[in-house]
Amino acid sequence: MKNIVLLLTAVLLSSFNGIDVKKDEKDAIRKVMADQQEAWNNYDLEGFMQGYWKSEELKFYGSNGVTYGWNNTLARYKKAYPSKDYSGTLKFVINDISKISKDAYYVMGEYHLERSVGNADGIFMIIFKKIKGKWKIISDTSC
Repeated sequence: MKNIVLLLTAVLLSSFNGIDVKKDEKDAIRKVMADQQEAWNNYDLEGFMQGYWKSEELKFYGSNGVTYGWNNTLARYKKAYPSKDYSGTLKFVINDISKISKDAYYVMGEYHLERSVGNADGIFMIIFKKIKGKWKIISDTSC
């Protein structure tokens, strides 16, 4: 009987620990996105890009097709949003964060840009991966 109680206690403790880790991971991902939102709203596109994996393997899929690589993605943002009038004020709405594997999550949500040149709204699905201890976007589909 004592062994059963110890076993059940161990199982319960490990399951609670897993829940805390998952919440911490989701909170860390939300923090990356909050930092991106703040950088965007300061028209700091390089700061916004810090949430992305700085690699030529980064993929951004939007209305103009696939853009490969961190530098090309930054250039795409600079071309599409050449001034604060075009970048406006960004608000992310996160609708779901789901674990894919040990070190990866997908995030589905909405973006809303309030701008003097006309508002823009859309949806996104991004994939985060933990790389060198930090959560980074490795793939972004936005439309």
